[in-house]
Amino acid sequence: MRTERYLTLIIAALFACVSYSCEEGDRYSVSGNDKTPPGIPTIDSIVPIYGGGRVFFTPPKDEDLLSVNAEYTNANGKTFYFTASYFSDSLDVIGFGDTLLHKVKIYAMDRAGNHSEEKLHEIRPLEPTISRVKKSLKVMPGFSSLLVDWENELERSVNVYVYFKYTQQGVVRDLVSVFSSNKLTERRYINNLIPDGTIDVKLQIEDTYGNSTGIIETGEPLTLKEDMKLPKKDWRFPNANDSIAGVPMMFGDNLEGRVAKICDDIIDRGDNLNFLHTGGRGRTGLSGIANQNMPWNLIIDLGGYYRLSRIITVQRHSGGLENISRGQYYKYENVGYYALHILNEQTNQWDSITAHKIPVPVNISELEYVKLGEAGDMAYFYPDNPQYTPPTRWVRYEALNCFDDNYSSTSANCLSEVTLYGIKAN
Repeated sequence: MRTERYLTLIIAALFACVSYSCEEGDRYSVSGNDKTPPGIPTIDSIVPIYGGGRVFFTPPKDEDLLSVNAEYTNANGKTFYFTASYFSDSLDVIGFGDTLLHKVKIYAMDRAGNHSEEKLHEIRPLEPTISRVKKSLKVMPGFSSLLVDWENELERSVNVYVYFKYTQQGVVRDLVSVFSSNKLTERRYINNLIPDGTIDVKLQIEDTYGNSTGIIETGEPLTLKEDMKLPKKDWRFPNANDSIAGVPMMFGDNLEGRVAKICDDIIDRGDNLNFLHTGGRGRTGLSGIANQNMPWNLIIDLGGYYRLSRIITVQRHSGGLENISRGQYYKYENVGYYALHILNEQTNQWDSITAHKIPVPVNISELEYVKLGEAGDMAYFYPDNPQYTPPTRWVRYEALNCFDDNYSSTSANCLSEVTLYGIKAN
């Protein structure tokens, strides 16, 4: 009896599932002869949001309803479409570049493609993305470069245009750089600028809907700071595990790796194996001791006193002889997060200057990874206010984490090249 009862329940459940599937199948079925439009959605309220409005609606009760839609055409004649599925209760309409009233068509559509009657509704958006980005946008003079910073709290895609004009060796150069981003915070560089004097800079912000701030004046022309590449021929390194001001020098001579290779101006490629390698014991060089890799400290005696401005680091590549594949760039065994320190000889202590996380490029090709990797990552010793460090002879590069596991891994074994910039101390 109990078995029969269980069989009866199972059959009933299967029948219910089949029945439900058939009903849902009817909803999703499309008839080529269906010319009947769905009902008009009821608009319950429209709540302003940044750059648009959130439309709350009650959908019509048509069984073949597919979606509730909105559309508008901007001043440039381009039409934008927005849609919400039949089981939603709201629809976001965005892309307005001001806080004026805008008319939007709202209608329903069924699975046969029939539209309900279109009804016009008004939306008065809150401040748009371009206006909010504009408030934070600034440009600063760097070392032979311009630094462009902005915040984008809505994380919507924007294009930032930087128009800059200067004279170089008597020739007037009038240029523009365009940066696209949807990141919360952003910093971009325009490098290798060597003007005869000052640089005139203007800015502009556009969004993907064609809205623009127009030209933004930045005020007085900018005077860039100057630095030079430090000579590497005088660099010296302590022996592995020898301490300078209480910090031990790293071990980097595992396998083909040698510490001296980080200052020979030869970057690692697929055919030369030019890097240092910690062998998983970068702190001391001693094997058989757990957790002795990171953080490891690369300590450099510069051979003279300098005021430092910026650093360029190049990762290990090992990406094949053709040098067209990404290899290890921005991945395992490479340093993704590090700190910079200089020695204060008066106190015999290391003064911490900054920490830097090397950003990982996204949505680029294998070859673009190679080009960016070979160019190296540049960081300023004072990233928020470009300036020189106090005079120092000793600099410490403290490798903190690998790129892996969202910069939390301690498995970084390799580094290919380090280049420092600054000026000779008086």
